[in-house]
Amino acid sequence: MQTRNIQERRERVFLVLAAIFLSAMAVLNVVGITRFVQLGPLAVAVGVLPYPLTFLCTDLVSELYGQSRANYLVWVGLIVNVFVLLVMYLGQALPSVGDGELPPWQQLNFSQPVNLPNGERLEKQGELFYLVYACTRGAVFASMGAYLTAQFIDVSVFHMCKRWTKGQYLWLRNNVSTLTSQAVDSVVVIGVTFGAVYYQGQMTLEQLFILMGSNYLFKMVTALLDTIPFYILVYKLRGYLQLEGESEVES
Repeated sequence: MQTRNIQERRERVFLVLAAIFLSAMAVLNVVGITRFVQLGPLAVAVGVLPYPLTFLCTDLVSELYGQSRANYLVWVGLIVNVFVLLVMYLGQALPSVGDGELPPWQQLNFSQPVNLPNGERLEKQGELFYLVYACTRGAVFASMGAYLTAQFIDVSVFHMCKRWTKGQYLWLRNNVSTLTSQAVDSVVVIGVTFGAVYYQGQMTLEQLFILMGSNYLFKMVTALLDTIPFYILVYKLRGYLQLEGESEVES
């Protein structure tokens, strides 16, 4: 009975970490680059705000459950990415109700045409959903490429550092893996999302680098700040999951 209770605890904790991870991914893909917010000197896409939690979750899963379980979570996240893209594509492909007569709250009117991140140009009137779809589509393709690359780098570097340090220096593998993977993520996701805009001359190289730098600096600061909660959670969860005599949960 005690063994069964421990196993249930371990699966519940994994489910919570996976839910936070996947929710952050879904939020990133849905709201994406629909708005940029000012955080001090940084300009950050609103969808990026919960994204650092994904690296905290994969590091916790890596530390407590092992590399195979962390890689499994990354693959499930890819399925969520594809699912979000399919739902958005379906919503765009199906005809609107009312024979094209959109309700007022679904219409957008601009004083001048708007250049979208995917390189398309929205004239003075358009549909709200299409604007979100155009932003999401480019962001999802970018995030899928960045996501796979960054998350697998995060898991691999985490366990490489763990082997090199023989399980010591928890702070080192947490920060090295996250800072490395998020640098890759920031370059890829901004480069792919705004590449078309840059090549069409609607954005300067300096502006592109500012977006990359802001994106990475935000992730870097949050990665360094999550070291303390990472230590606390590992310490607490090791006791709760009764891993004192084990390096990680057996898959």
